[in-house]
Amino acid sequence: MAKKDGEVAPVVLGLVAGFAAEFVTRKALTFAWTRATGEEPPTDLESPDVSLGRALSWAVIAGVGVEVARVLAVRATRKRMIGSGGRDLEP
Repeated sequence: MAKKDGEVAPVVLGLVAGFAAEFVTRKALTFAWTRATGEEPPTDLESPDVSLGRALSWAVIAGVGVEVARVLAVRATRKRMIGSGGRDLEP
């Protein structure tokens, strides 16, 4: 569906906020994992050198953490845009 005039800015800013949140969260999770385990998180999860438990742990932590941060960043960005005079994006 085509976007109406005035709806592009919140979408673009939400996209940028989502990428920024993903980057920062991944860095923070990597730091926390390293501090907690004393090792870097696995980078190749399919490698037979990485234990299944370690691979699954990192995948769940990174996946959930990054997605939660992205959703919160996008929602906060859109809420701020709407609160500052932007139009409501709900139909």
